[in-house]
Parts: sequence; structure tokens; C-alpha cells
Amino acid sequence: MSEDVDTSPETAAAGWTEPKAASAEGLIGSERILNQDEIDSLLGFDLSDDEVAERTGIRAIINSALVSYERLPMLEIVFDRLVRLMTTSLRNFTSDNVEVSLDNISSIRFGDYLNSIPLPAILSVFRAEELNNYGLLTVDSNLIYSIVDVLLGGRRGTAAMRIEGRPYTTIERVLVQRMVEVVLADAREAFEPLTPVSFTLDRLETNPRFAAIARPANAAILVKLRIDMEDRGGRIELLLPYATLEPIRKMLLQQFMGEKFGRDNIWESHLATELWTTSMEVRAVLDEQQIPLQRVLDLKVGDTIMLNATPDSLVELRAGAIPLTRGRMGRRNSHIAVRVEAPLTPHARQAVTRSQ
Repeated sequence: MSEDVDTSPETAAAGWTEPKAASAEGLIGSERILNQDEIDSLLGFDLSDDEVAERTGIRAIINSALVSYERLPMLEIVFDRLVRLMTTSLRNFTSDNVEVSLDNISSIRFGDYLNSIPLPAILSVFRAEELNNYGLLTVDSNLIYSIVDVLLGGRRGTAAMRIEGRPYTTIERVLVQRMVEVVLADAREAFEPLTPVSFTLDRLETNPRFAAIARPANAAILVKLRIDMEDRGGRIELLLPYATLEPIRKMLLQQFMGEKFGRDNIWESHLATELWTTSMEVRAVLDEQQIPLQRVLDLKVGDTIMLNATPDSLVELRAGAIPLTRGRMGRRNSHIAVRVEAPLTPHARQAVTRSQ
């Protein structure tokens, strides 16, 4: 006996739909909807800018390409020295009580920094002559008005007048330029114990697009400095691309000033002493001839090979395949000797130099 089975498409579709619907109901009953705080925590976007070192999630992956400035420990020493120098020089520049403090040092992409600059501001593009690259110095509007107010004799205790939405005047730009030149001179002095670097002001810009000195994705080091003049002040931000610091990267890797990597003076002295006392085999070559192989194979005991040399011919001294000098052969006591009559050849001097 056989039963009739309904294999129509409608019946098959109904059979597949019922289990899926049942499983979907089970998922809906057990699912949990995340709130915004949990989503931000999962992705790593709930952290403030001051907690850059503890970023997790997708934000950590995004910023993994940036090199932390902590891998260049000598930078902290340089910028601490810069803060001390600026405190003294800006006091002399403004004839006022100035306090300079280092807020933080961080790594950032150049494009992200340009987009984060609070406008209006003055951007100073300067050139590091010995490093053959550029840097950026940003002066915010609060410090601009404060410097202008102090240099032009503004009263203490009153906030500087700000007129937003207008371009900076020629007087304001000139005064800020003078302050930037003072800061760059201090930066040159701060780098002096490490390596001589001359920072030269190239131009002043107010539009970040005209102050581009690197590609947007390039990494850079951002140093934020706070300048307080009693009840007035502002912020200066110094940005140095990693490409600018690359020529002195080995120096910035030092843990302390004057550290030498991979060198041991005691071992160098010992190696030099051993080299000078090393014995070297020297051969005296009277003559060289090219003889057919057949003649060499026919040589027998008692055969004589005539040399193209006379008693007055010069003998060549060699160390391996390197010719050293020439001399005359003679006798000293019971030994055959060679008296050197020419200085070392250039090849010999180069070989000695490479061995040292």
C-alpha cells in the first residue's frame, strides 16, 4: 500500500515557515536591548580626551597606528626645559608676572588636529632648518588679546576686550609674531643640549587649510602649553610631525642625556688593543709568471723556472691578496730580510682603516 503525499509548493512553504516563526519568538523573548551608554562603552567612545591611554574597543583599533610619544622619552626633558625657558623669556617680553605650565603631550593625526583648532586663532608655520621640515605653533584668541592688552598697557583686573568675527589687525599680528619668535628662540635653546636645531618663522596664517605642513593621516606630537598672566592668559599649542623628528629619533630614544646605544667604551678599547697586537702573515713575492697548464703538468724534479728578477729588483710585500708595500731583499745576520722602501699602498691603508 502507498499513501499519497502532498508535495505541492504551498505545503512545503508552510512547513518551513512554522519552525522559523517559533524560533524567532524565542529570540525575541530572550533578547536584551543595549542603551546608549553600554553601546559607547562597548565601542570605546565613552572616554574623555584625558583618558587617551586607556582607550579600548574600536577606538583603540582606529588609533593603533599612532606612535605614542612615550617611546621618545627625551621629548619630555626637552619640553620641560622649554617651559622653564619660556617662563623667563615671556616675563622679560611682557614685563609682567607670567607662569607657563605644560598641560599634556599627546599623539594625534595632523588632519584631526586641524579640524579641532578653535577659531579664531593665529597659526604660525615655522621651519626646522637642520631637520629640513616644518612645525606648527597655534596661539588661541584668549592669549592673542591678552598679549596685545599687556604690551599696549592695559589695566590689570579687567578682561581684554574681544570683538569676535573680525580679522586680526596688523598691530595684533605683529605683536603675536614677536611673541612667537621669542617662543621659537626658547625652543631652539631647549633642543641645544640634544642637537642644534634652528627654528625660523615662515609665515602666519588664520585659516587652518593654509597651514598644512603634512598629510592629514600623518602622525604628529602635540604639546599644549598654558600661559597665565595673573587674571589673563591663554594657550599655545606646538605641533611637530613625526617626519620632522625622524632625523633625531635615535637621540630622542635616550633615557637620559648622553646615553649611547650599542657601544661599550671598555670593549672598544680592549678590541683596539688586541688588534694592534694581532700577528699577520706577510709574504714577499719575488716574481709572478703565467705558465700554460700543459707545461706545469710536465714539470719534473730538477726542472728550473727562470724568474724575471735581478738582485736589484724590488720585492712586493702582500697580506693575502692585498699589496702592502715594496722593498729590497738582503740578508741580516743569518736571516733573509726585506728592507721597506715605499709607504703603504692606498689599498693597504683602506684595509687597516676598515679593521680599526
